[in-house]
Amino acid sequence: MSFTIAIDGPAAAGKGTISKAVAAHFMMAHLDTGLLYRAVGAQVIAGSDPLKVAQSLQAEDLQMPGLRTAKVAQAASQVAVMADVRAELLEFQRRFARRDGGAVLDGRDIGPVILPDAEVKLFVTADATIRAQRRYKELLEGGFTTSFEQVLSDVLARDTRDRGRATAPMVVAADAVVINTSDMSMETAIAAAISAVQKGISS
Repeated sequence: MSFTIAIDGPAAAGKGTISKAVAAHFMMAHLDTGLLYRAVGAQVIAGSDPLKVAQSLQAEDLQMPGLRTAKVAQAASQVAVMADVRAELLEFQRRFARRDGGAVLDGRDIGPVILPDAEVKLFVTADATIRAQRRYKELLEGGFTTSFEQVLSDVLARDTRDRGRATAPMVVAADAVVINTSDMSMETAIAAAISAVQKGISS
């Protein structure tokens, strides 16, 4: 039997960490759908055609080194606005969601578009400045050289692209539980997410 949890939200809101924790708690498979676009973006940077990459993408491509860099993130957001690329990756995500034992998928259009019938939908968000601070710290700890101003600019640009794209813009699903992590510790945010999922399972 499958049970699907869709977790959406903007960059650096904490949805990745929360999704992994929720999947571990309920012993479900987890897919960071952003890695699909990062994997395509990374290969586009290397000179490949985005549609051809999307058509041939394999699960092992999501393990490529360097997918978490700011450069790849920007490339990912650029290919994510391409309708033909999104269409190719849609079935990949839906197949993953149907697996036995349940699945947690996180991204930006999972609840509203990819899995509108998901049993539980969460939207994890936070103030843009706080999200930029988190991403800046993450990049510095990863050994990358950048400035807070550049990271904030990237976060705001990503938000604009995600919310303004013609195909599957980032929106809050009507039946999603919104979790604003701006003033939450990660432990509190994870607990809130687990509680919301538990209510969905019990209903």
